[in-house]
Amino acid sequence: MAEKRKYLPLASTKHLEKMMTRHYALSRYHRLWGKPLKRPLAWITSGAPVELLRAFNIHPVYPENYGAICGTRRVSAKLCQVAEAAGYSQDLCSYARTHIGSILRPDLAPMGGLPKPPDLLVCCNNICGTVLKWYEALARIFQVPLLVLDTPYLPARLTDHTKEYVLAQFEQMVVDLERLTGRRLNRRELAEQLARSSQAIALWKEIREFCKTSPSPLNAPDLFIHMAPIVTLRGTQQAVDYYRRLKEEVNRRVRQRQGAVDGEKIRLVWDNIAIWYRIFGFFKMFSERGACFVTDTYSGGWVMELPSGDPLESMAITYTEIFLNRSPDFRAEQMINLIKEYNADGFVMHSNRSCKPYSLIQEVIRRRVTRETGVPGLVVEADMADERVYAEEPIRNRVQAFLETVGGI
Repeated sequence: MAEKRKYLPLASTKHLEKMMTRHYALSRYHRLWGKPLKRPLAWITSGAPVELLRAFNIHPVYPENYGAICGTRRVSAKLCQVAEAAGYSQDLCSYARTHIGSILRPDLAPMGGLPKPPDLLVCCNNICGTVLKWYEALARIFQVPLLVLDTPYLPARLTDHTKEYVLAQFEQMVVDLERLTGRRLNRRELAEQLARSSQAIALWKEIREFCKTSPSPLNAPDLFIHMAPIVTLRGTQQAVDYYRRLKEEVNRRVRQRQGAVDGEKIRLVWDNIAIWYRIFGFFKMFSERGACFVTDTYSGGWVMELPSGDPLESMAITYTEIFLNRSPDFRAEQMINLIKEYNADGFVMHSNRSCKPYSLIQEVIRRRVTRETGVPGLVVEADMADERVYAEEPIRNRVQAFLETVGGI
């Protein structure tokens, strides 16, 4: 029988919970705080250029992040069923179904759903194509403007033609936001927003890179939970201050050689979105056998490079080069580099029923990564928020067999 090992939680988690609770509480009263008053509210996709909205004093909230919250609270399945009863297919993204379900039945939703109605919807397809139809549905429900940023898929490197195409859309978005808000863009404020984003991103990158040490100070649940500010509070001083706090705690663990997983024996890389409704239970199957997920592709998606220079051009480059907008070769090389840099013994890919752009090419990536690194990879079929498709026993058996292959445990 495998030896049971302890998992070390982060003290910063309590501060994070308070900060995110405050964020959602203030979101509900966004029109009554800040200067000037009557701040517009935008629902925005996770890969959209939030810095531009903040420069217009628009308050952003993220339905995808809310979907993750519903997943962790294990209410997504009920909300998905509400959306399905209204005609939305079960094959659609569970974040979209969860969010639409929360609009139709706020009594079933955490916090009564997101603050509504939004004044504006902002959508970018650099991470997902489903968001286009999701946000079109929201625009019909609330009869509010929808701004769409189209980032062409990058089979290779970013070309000047593609950059100019996206930059032109940013320039048009500025025009639209000036018309909708009655305010002119303050380019200095936009530059300051980008500078704060860059600081938070740099800190998040440093925190993740601490996990190259052995034992790793963080495990996958830490990475998934503490990525919240880099998504929802990107561009704010709150995010910068929080990641400074978290960096100090993680650095202290490294100095004291405290591992997130007691008796770390196996180092793994995770690919795809977290299984939110099993955020601790799933990874316990690994940690109790001394296996730690030292890095991942998902929370690393917000380690973005914001080039210096013109703010709009910088954003056009950054938001087009998001890793899910890149080729299978790029993603395979990313995994290979992570395995080498973090000295990983294997990797686990979540074949996520909801997120097809993330999942459909995983088998191609898995074969190449194993061929070039020599480490094995496990594919686990589940969903990020809808627990109806999760089968505990088959997954547990596959995990156990995989760990025996990797480390003889």
